[in-house]
Amino acid sequence: MQTRILGRGGLQVSALGLGCMGLNHSYGPPLDKPAAIALIRAAVDKGVTLFDTAEVYGPYINEEVVGEALAPVREQVAIATKFGWKIGDPAGGLDSRPQHIRAVVQASLKRLRTDHIDLLYQHRVDPAVPIEDVAGTVKDLIAAGQVRHFGLSEAGAQTIRRAHAVQPVTALQSEYSLWWREPETKVFPVLAELGIGFVPFSPLGRGFLTGAIDAQTTFEQGDFRNGVPRFSVDNRRANAALVQALGRIAADKGVTRAQIALAWLLAQQPWIVPIPGTTKVQRLDENLGAARLTLTADDLAAIDAALRAHAAIGERYSASGQKFIDR
Repeated sequence: MQTRILGRGGLQVSALGLGCMGLNHSYGPPLDKPAAIALIRAAVDKGVTLFDTAEVYGPYINEEVVGEALAPVREQVAIATKFGWKIGDPAGGLDSRPQHIRAVVQASLKRLRTDHIDLLYQHRVDPAVPIEDVAGTVKDLIAAGQVRHFGLSEAGAQTIRRAHAVQPVTALQSEYSLWWREPETKVFPVLAELGIGFVPFSPLGRGFLTGAIDAQTTFEQGDFRNGVPRFSVDNRRANAALVQALGRIAADKGVTRAQIALAWLLAQQPWIVPIPGTTKVQRLDENLGAARLTLTADDLAAIDAALRAHAAIGERYSASGQKFIDR
């Protein structure tokens, strides 16, 4: 597996990481614990060194599974986790108060069976807490040796600049894929200027870009895509044209749509590390094959032409989800 560097602090990780959320959160029934551990360890065996989790996934269960799975190889891998939600509060919402951050980190360290977190993200920007206070708290945790690197998720350009001025940001994690390219306009120039890495989540369009989902697909109860506008039946039907176009490009290369989608991301910048998730070892193999795929200039031109001809339709979050996105 090729490696890439996130940030100027030198966090070296595999070119493709593993997003662990879907093992037990948001995408229908959870994978049983032994199977989830086996999949994570298979990823390690195949060269993956970046594993992404969060306290809210489950909540808590995901961190426990990741911690148990990676304990035997802890020094060979980088674990990323996140803080920032009021877990257990019926009202829900955000909480990035310094005292809350410190408490979350102590609890995450125990669940992850480790003495340090390699990459600690603020899961969503909390407008009630100055980002300088958040960055300063993480800076203290880094000084104490409990955290190695600081990250932000779904943060806008000005927030990134303000945070970076207090504690250098190693990586920004936000959605980015062939059907969601908003980060390119305002965020990418800031990341390039400041030397910040980028970790795209949902790099396969929450599964849609693989061709496995169509207008007839029925999602399991509890799958959050049931409430996402882009996954309405009408929008899935409208967005099928893009998937069909990607299928033609993939067939010409003798690869899959997923591999085209991931290889395209890797070709955009050398500081991009996608974190596709899966519950199946065969899909893990397929995804990791993208790191060995080189797209030519003609390939990239064909993909761009397909994107121009088939713009994605539908919002990526419901109205309730949109309110947590920093612009």
